Amino acid sequence: MLFLFQVIVLALISQGHEAIAADGPTWSSVVVPVNKHTDTANPLYSVRMYINNMGYTQQKFVIDLDAPFIWHYAWPYQESCETCPVAMTCGASQCTEMRTTYSYQAPSCPPPNNASYGDRYWDCEYCPVNVIHPVTGECEQVLPMFDDKFMMNKFDGRHVLSDLYSTTVNDACAAPWIFENKFPAGVEGVMALSSSLYAFPANLHDPVKKIVALCLPSALWPPGLLFFGNGPYYLPTQSDVDVRSLLSYTPLLKQPDSFGYFIGVDHIVIKKRSLKVPANTTAKISTLDPYTTLRTDIYNSVVHRFSMVTKRIPPAKPVAPFGLCFNTSTIDPKVGIKVPSIDLALQGGKTWSISTRNSIKQVTNDVACLAFIDAGATSKNAIVVGAFQFEDNFLTFNLENSTFGFSSSLSRANISCANFFYFGP
Repeated sequence: MLFLFQVIVLALISQGHEAIAADGPTWSSVVVPVNKHTDTANPLYSVRMYINNMGYTQQKFVIDLDAPFIWHYAWPYQESCETCPVAMTCGASQCTEMRTTYSYQAPSCPPPNNASYGDRYWDCEYCPVNVIHPVTGECEQVLPMFDDKFMMNKFDGRHVLSDLYSTTVNDACAAPWIFENKFPAGVEGVMALSSSLYAFPANLHDPVKKIVALCLPSALWPPGLLFFGNGPYYLPTQSDVDVRSLLSYTPLLKQPDSFGYFIGVDHIVIKKRSLKVPANTTAKISTLDPYTTLRTDIYNSVVHRFSMVTKRIPPAKPVAPFGLCFNTSTIDPKVGIKVPSIDLALQGGKTWSISTRNSIKQVTNDVACLAFIDAGATSKNAIVVGAFQFEDNFLTFNLENSTFGFSSSLSRANISCANFFYFGP
């Protein structure tokens, strides 16, 4: 009933556009809402999709740009060998691939084997695989499944249509207790948007291109947007601007031990001064890291320069996890604190400008902090661009030609990610 209600509502919203859509293929993208959650240790972002799980239902999934495959609670889950619908057996080729080539990379996880799904499964033949819990970081085990069908609304460039697009994915079924009191309220899965062949983008089909376009909201309501496909993308309140016209592009780089997205950073610029970074430095793009992390050598350089160009702003005692904070008690809240942008000079000559909206976090009424964190001297990734830095930015991950598109803050064009009110809660 909920599914039918949603479809009816969307049909009413997009009336007048249905006739156009029926005349020909006037759409090439699909869209789902993105919600921000702050009821976990760190903010997380989820998407809501229709899924064929013993009948069509809606489920919410935490967005993970690095996960190799989707996993979620699948009803009915029973404490028996037949614990998930359409579960893979250990002999399936997909089982071997999801355990090895397309597995989570986690040294803390035990090596998977045919009897590793807990004591009560010694006699089972189903395929257990390891996953990493996005909130706790703990290793969990799930059971891969065959051909789950996901459905999303078509998008004609300006309007959400009532017509639905579907694709089938090999994903994994997780026990319900994995999500209890750990995931954001109402979220029961992880949506893999990585470059893995078992992640969602690899399962898109014509006319939808293998392009992920992400527009994270900065507030809990209204929701932001996740598109699949090549656009166009006209967003309120500037409905005459295709957001693609605001994008710059840089190559996506591959890392041997990750299916995530990386870009090359040549140097960092703060108020016309270039800060050197080691040769071949890459930055990982992450929706699970709340703020950008920098290896200590890079972090110290950035903080030193930033503190020099913000001397006019009174300092404040640092608030963990931040290392540089400011006293904003005398600043008009309607105007807000203003600081120079932090510019990432990227491979190919383009610059990703991180403005005040995405560089400064207002921690209390009187304290604001530079939202960059020291990752330590031995951090695996020299730079990880966290989600706060690209809220209300428009990002595209093009798996067709291995390019990354970025807009910087959409507020400069009077556009917001959070304007599609009719998606519902």
